[in-house]
Amino acid sequence: MPHIDYYFATLSPFTYLSGTRPAEIAAKNGATITYKPLDIMALFARTGGTPPKDRHPNRQEYRLQELRRRALRADMPLKPKPAFWPTNGAPSAYAIITAQNEGTGDVGKLVQNFGAACWAEDRDIAQDDVIRDVLEQSGFSPDIADKGLMTSADTFARNLEDAVAAGAFGAPFFITDTDERFWGQDRLDDLDAYLAGDL
Repeated sequence: MPHIDYYFATLSPFTYLSGTRPAEIAAKNGATITYKPLDIMALFARTGGTPPKDRHPNRQEYRLQELRRRALRADMPLKPKPAFWPTNGAPSAYAIITAQNEGTGDVGKLVQNFGAACWAEDRDIAQDDVIRDVLEQSGFSPDIADKGLMTSADTFARNLEDAVAAGAFGAPFFITDTDERFWGQDRLDDLDAYLAGDL
């Protein structure tokens, strides 16, 4: 059975724009998927990337245009300059890690809903009340926010190390068990084609 490691950041607009497609592509192709939230700024620092605020104005302007276009193509609401960005992505990542470990719900939907809270709803996904609400909206117990914090912190740190070791340098980043790598939500069609044996 094929497998996908999905490296992402809850703060990434392009993770948000991936929607639930990673899970749908995995299901369609009989693949399993492991969600690996990480600290995107630390990943940039480790792999030669530059945080958006430090990029040349030309790159910043292009990013805003690309966000608008990608959101229109995906038919998803998106605020290119949300009220609570950047914020601390760790608490939402911990909730995702715990939810995945519990194995009782739709983690893809949870990832999507955290992205929507930040990028479409102007909510601060570092806040406990927002995290609990997103968990509940996604079909999980809000109490997950209080569980396994040490384990989640360890996993969050390990995901960064795993990403660097596996060759990831941005988010979203998809790596198959055959070491085929796909960077960006705009490469999901390629991931799908690869898993189907068409690429």
